[in-house]
Amino acid sequence: MRIIKAFNAIDFTHERFKNQNDIFTDIKNIIYRRTDLASPLSEFLGTILVVIILIYGGSIILNDKHFMNAETFIMYLMLFVSVINPAKSLTSAFYFIQKGKASINRIQYILNAEEVIEESPDAKPLKTFSNKIEFKEVGFAYEKENFVLKNINLEINKGKTIAIVGASGAGKSTFVDLIPRFYDCTAGEILVDNIPIKKIKIDDLRNLIGIVAQDTILFNDTIYNNIAFGKTDVSINEIEEVSKIANAYDFIMQTPKGFQSIIGDSGNMLSGGQKQRISIARAILKNPPILILDEATSALDSESEYLVQQALEKIMANRTTIIVAHKLSTIKNASTIVVLENGQIAEMGTHNELIKLNGIYYKLSQMQSLK
Repeated sequence: MRIIKAFNAIDFTHERFKNQNDIFTDIKNIIYRRTDLASPLSEFLGTILVVIILIYGGSIILNDKHFMNAETFIMYLMLFVSVINPAKSLTSAFYFIQKGKASINRIQYILNAEEVIEESPDAKPLKTFSNKIEFKEVGFAYEKENFVLKNINLEINKGKTIAIVGASGAGKSTFVDLIPRFYDCTAGEILVDNIPIKKIKIDDLRNLIGIVAQDTILFNDTIYNNIAFGKTDVSINEIEEVSKIANAYDFIMQTPKGFQSIIGDSGNMLSGGQKQRISIARAILKNPPILILDEATSALDSESEYLVQQALEKIMANRTTIIVAHKLSTIKNASTIVVLENGQIAEMGTHNELIKLNGIYYKLSQMQSLK
């Protein structure tokens, strides 16, 4: 409504809705008219047919009694009348079969959708992360020959913080999406503890990874259930503890029912910073050894960003962290900063090293007035 009013599109939207509604109404009227006429029309036609048979057959019997006697004629007439109702039911059944067929086709389109990411039959379990993540000549394309990432070679050692920066469209989010196998590499391979991720059980791989994204996904449920999402044996004490680490406890306790408060569709009853802190609490509860932060603070105001950044610093301690960032001020202390340009690693080093290069990172930092 805000957008419609802001762009003075009330009449335009009303007219478009009216046209679509009129088309829908006409189609429904045709369907209902035919459905409602089917039963009385078949009754009327059946009755007319019985009358015709009765007149025609009766005249034959009256004129030629040797052709068929009255008792036999009445028996055949009763048999014919008895068949009318089952015949009507058969036509109705055909209509419902066609209707159900249309519905099942839509359902099967979803149920039979091709599984793009498949687990290898000889996949190995991996319960802990102890060494490093390694990218070897990794390339990825959403479409053939249109590579988003090319020739990525990178080692991410356990306990280190790696930051991924670059212009929009450089391939930053795609880079981190390859690690939990939301997509599979088009070229090269990614290894975790020297095991190709395609050879690791998908559930085990994703259990090692916690993700805090810019677009926070929350459910129309209680705060408690959103934080405990995916877990069934979580105590309220654990939920309270992780919410305190995520700087979320205070605002949660100010809600009408505390942890049992419903937060609405996509958490629309919370502010952006509050939703992000709930997301961080959910990640802390999972306690993953590998943490992916995909522009987790880019859409927040200064106060919310400060609180979220504090929470992130707590969760990043003693974890292998991969940060995708637009705001360079949030990644100055990263162990290694990787600069992507056109899907390739253009620069790599610490903040001070990249500033001295006077290259892409330096220009980005100057644009953001980073001192």
